[in-house]
Amino acid sequence: MDVAARERRALAYALASVALWSTVATGFKLGLRDLAAVQLLLLGCVIALVFFAAARGFVSAKLSLRQHLAAGALGLVNPFAYYLILFEAYDRLPAQIAQPLNFTWAIALALLAIPLLRQRLSARGWIGVVVGYVGVVVILTKGGFDGLGHFDPLGVALALGSALIWAWYWIMTVRLGIHPVPLMLNGFAVATCLVTLVCWATVGLPALNLETLGYGAWVGLIETGVAFLLWQRAMALTKQSGKLGALIFLAPFLSLVLIAVVLGEAIHPSAVAGLALIAAGLVLSRWSSGDNTRRGGMC
Repeated sequence: MDVAARERRALAYALASVALWSTVATGFKLGLRDLAAVQLLLLGCVIALVFFAAARGFVSAKLSLRQHLAAGALGLVNPFAYYLILFEAYDRLPAQIAQPLNFTWAIALALLAIPLLRQRLSARGWIGVVVGYVGVVVILTKGGFDGLGHFDPLGVALALGSALIWAWYWIMTVRLGIHPVPLMLNGFAVATCLVTLVCWATVGLPALNLETLGYGAWVGLIETGVAFLLWQRAMALTKQSGKLGALIFLAPFLSLVLIAVVLGEAIHPSAVAGLALIAAGLVLSRWSSGDNTRRGGMC
C-alpha cells in the first residue's frame, strides 16, 4: 500500500472513530433514563469483554504473568471506577455540561505527566492549562461569573474527577507498554466480575431486552470497542499522528449537536464558549507536552 493510500485509510478510520465517539454522551444519557449507572456499566462491560475476547484472537502479543496481573488490576480503575464515576456525573448533570468537563482529561494528563512521567510543561503549556480551566469556569457559571450554583456540585466534582482518573490510567498504560487489546481484555474481565457483584448487591441485575442491550452495546462497542480499535488502526497507519490526532477535537462539538437534536437540551452559549476554551487549552498543552493521541474512549 502506497503512502497516500495509507493516509487516506487512516483518515477514514479516524473520522469513523470521531463520529462514533460523538454519540456517546447522548447514549449515556438515554441509557441512564432506564438503567442505574452500575447496571449500564455491567451491560457495557459484558459486551466489551466479548468484543475484546474475539479481537484477542487476531493479536499475537504475549503477556508475562506480571503484565497480566497489572492489566487486570488496572481494570479496577478503567472501566470500573472511571465509568461508575462518569455515569453518575451524567446522571446528575445535563449532557452539555458533563461531556466538556470530562473532556478536560488531556489537561489533567499534561499536569500529571510532570510528577509521574517527569515531563516538563512549557510556558505555552501552562497557558493552555489556564485557558482550559477558564473554559470550565465559563461553563459552570454560564458566563455570568456570579456564582457556581447552577449545577449539582457533586456531579461537577465527579465529572472533573473522571477526567483526572482517565489521565492517570493513560499514564499507567504508557508505563506498562502492553498491547491495547490484551490490556483492555484483562481489565474488562476483572471489572465485569466486580461490577456484577456490586450490581447484584445494590440495585439488582438489569432487565435484558432489546433496549437495554442496545444501551449496553453503545457503551461496550461504540465507546470502548469499535471506536477504540478504529482509532488505534488509524494511528498505526498514519505518519502524521499529530495532525490526524487533531480530529479528536471535533467529537465534543459534534456531540453538542446530537445532545440538542436527540436529547432536546437547549444548548447554552456558555457551553459552546467554554468547550471552545477547553479545546484551545488542550491544543496548547498537547503541543507543548508531546503527542497524546492514543485514546481508549472519548466522551
